[in-house]
Amino acid sequence: MSSGAGSAERILGILDLFNESRLEWTAEEMMSELGYTRPTLYRYIKTLKDAGFLSQNGPHGLTLGPRVVELDYLMRKSDALLLEGGAVLKELAARHPSTALLVRWYGNKLLCVASEVSTPQPKSSYPRGRPMPLARGAISRAILAHLPRRQMLAKINENFSDLRELGLGDTVDEIAETLRHMRKGGALVARGEVTDGVVGIAAPVFDASRAPIAVLCLTIDRDTLDDTKVKDLSDTIWAASTRLSDALTHMRSEDMVLGEL
Repeated sequence: MSSGAGSAERILGILDLFNESRLEWTAEEMMSELGYTRPTLYRYIKTLKDAGFLSQNGPHGLTLGPRVVELDYLMRKSDALLLEGGAVLKELAARHPSTALLVRWYGNKLLCVASEVSTPQPKSSYPRGRPMPLARGAISRAILAHLPRRQMLAKINENFSDLRELGLGDTVDEIAETLRHMRKGGALVARGEVTDGVVGIAAPVFDASRAPIAVLCLTIDRDTLDDTKVKDLSDTIWAASTRLSDALTHMRSEDMVLGEL
């Protein structure tokens, strides 16, 4: 690994410290957590502060800075998934009192990037930017079930205990077979796995290479559903995810053609 790549990873390691349960750090706490030397850490902190990624909070505390907000604004303006998915979310939420979610997948995280609420008292609501568990719920399965085999096995290994606890199988191969069977049924349904009393119905969104990159999901109070309604909404969500996948593929194809002109 080059020294440049190593420095980049160590700088990203500082940003990775921040999460919902730990919003502020001191330099001393960062050194203890990351094992960086004092001169190295202070050099990285200065770089991040100068770039706006970190802000000083009082004499010692450090929090995420305004550059994060700037990048989020630019993402909202440029991300094809968000630009195409907003109208789809409104359409889904209008079909039944619910929270409609558009969720991105990266690494070992599922991240809500947009939502639409059509019920006055939602039981489940993930605001934009809040990560979700990768191994639980319909959203998780909509990704895992549609991964290429090698990638699927890797993710099963990373989350084996949680997946086995859910009764998906006792071995990696058994869980993989269960997931492969699930994807043949269209939209994925989970009941009460992430939030008690909530049914999640989800379908994957694919890119041009047919790899899952995101998920459309409705989270619904189970008391408002029967089996017929679950089937109807499952078909609706699958059709919506297919339209969104096709739209993204079409946009990508147009970009490639324009790039060749």
